[in-house]
Amino acid sequence: MPKSMTGFARSEAIVEPLKIVWELRSVNHRFLEVSVRLPEDLRRFEPDCRARVNSLLSRGRIDCTLKTALADGFTQKTTLNNKILGQANILQTEVQEIFPDAHPLTVGELLRWPGVLIETNRMDATLEKAVIESLNDALNSLVIARKSEGERLVAALLERCNGISKIIAHIRPRIAEVEKHQYEKLLKKFDKLSIDLKPERLEQEAVLLIQRLDISEEIDRLEGHIQELEEMLCVEEPIGRRLDFQIQELNREANTLASKVQDGDLTRDSVDLKVLIEQMREQAQNLE
Repeated sequence: MPKSMTGFARSEAIVEPLKIVWELRSVNHRFLEVSVRLPEDLRRFEPDCRARVNSLLSRGRIDCTLKTALADGFTQKTTLNNKILGQANILQTEVQEIFPDAHPLTVGELLRWPGVLIETNRMDATLEKAVIESLNDALNSLVIARKSEGERLVAALLERCNGISKIIAHIRPRIAEVEKHQYEKLLKKFDKLSIDLKPERLEQEAVLLIQRLDISEEIDRLEGHIQELEEMLCVEEPIGRRLDFQIQELNREANTLASKVQDGDLTRDSVDLKVLIEQMREQAQNLE
């Protein structure tokens, strides 16, 4: 069954002394667009993270955010980067040679210097494994969430298909009755205008009128599109773009039908038909 493009998933893992948290959000989009946000010292994992998302999902905008924090009961081990500290000292000396009155860097300023402090636990190989495994857990949860929402959308679409089928079943038996009514209206109009036509000319005018107002082909095509839609909604593969096209075709036939009908009941049916198709269009936008 097709999946929805909307969903949310979250996973946590503890890698002493850190807690890592993945949050995945998925919304509808014409194509697959993946955004991965990682802490700066974990950016090297981004290509692998993207590849894993691409292997499981085919459409939607996917926002993947990884957050890290100290787990409860742990403290972060921090050491000085003597190389960076030495470079900062050299730069300070060069600046003071140019600006003798410049004040020396304070301890606080040195500690805030980019790269001076090293959080020793963040580069552990165990962390890399945990990041990827936790992402896999979040992705699996997201797929389940999208599948569950997809089932709900498919049920709603099938309900609309059933509604359209009922409208078609109501319209089809009335086609001959409406055509007869239009023919009688044509005769009355000619009588009212005192137009004396030969039988063959009258028959010709009646045929032209009936052809112009005939909705049999539109009804047949609507039935065909509904059948295709119902079959499409039972497959496992992504159908979003094909579904969009079929609904556009449904809407085109419904518009043509509405422009032809001149009967009160059928006009109401055509309006109900267009309402159901619009509801289907809105729901289909969220399917993968």
